[in-house]
Amino acid sequence: MSLLKSLLLFSILCAILFFASTNAVRFDIKNNCAYTVWAAAVPGGGRQLGGGQSWALDVSAGTKGARIWGRTGCNFDGAGRGKCQTGDCGGVLQCQGYGQPPNTLAEYALNQFNNLDFIDISLVDGFNVPMEFSPTSGGCTRRIRCTADINGQCPNQLRAPGGCNNPCTVFKTDQYCCNSGNCGPTDFSKFFKSRCPDAYSYPKDDPTSLFTCPGGTNYKVVFCP
Repeated sequence: MSLLKSLLLFSILCAILFFASTNAVRFDIKNNCAYTVWAAAVPGGGRQLGGGQSWALDVSAGTKGARIWGRTGCNFDGAGRGKCQTGDCGGVLQCQGYGQPPNTLAEYALNQFNNLDFIDISLVDGFNVPMEFSPTSGGCTRRIRCTADINGQCPNQLRAPGGCNNPCTVFKTDQYCCNSGNCGPTDFSKFFKSRCPDAYSYPKDDPTSLFTCPGGTNYKVVFCP
């Protein structure tokens, strides 16, 4: 190959890598818990994280309907098949679909209306692991945390092995699931909201639970912050 062709090929590769890097958002996922957490992400898959371990996940700009969560009590074989006590996603390590409640969720949609990212922590699928979801770049300073002992204080009707269910999971009624789109706070949602004021406690909890950062911001998700 001639020197000119080599230089041209190198320039093209650099341009591709630059384009990819400027159109991806980095999520640094860290487990600060004293126990193992099997991190899950859609899109992204999954990763086993011992205490203090991290997982750097790059996600394409424009991604929406996405979430990151922690799974607990998992046991996978060498092929990545098994199950988890909380947050299980179809019995596989590399998640392709959402997790089974109860699970604490970091949800996001990137580069949406007015080039903003929309981020939240949601307890609409219940709670299993304390979490922080916060920006690490772009001048955005909004930190979302849910670190209360919800598992220990969970109402008896919502208790589940390894976590605390949201009432929709248990009762499956419109009052709690908001299937008609016309629901309000309940005693159960107030239990979650009083302990994690910045997190979604029921489906229509947008005004106090949905936050924005400029498009292109990078983020971290920390279990047991």
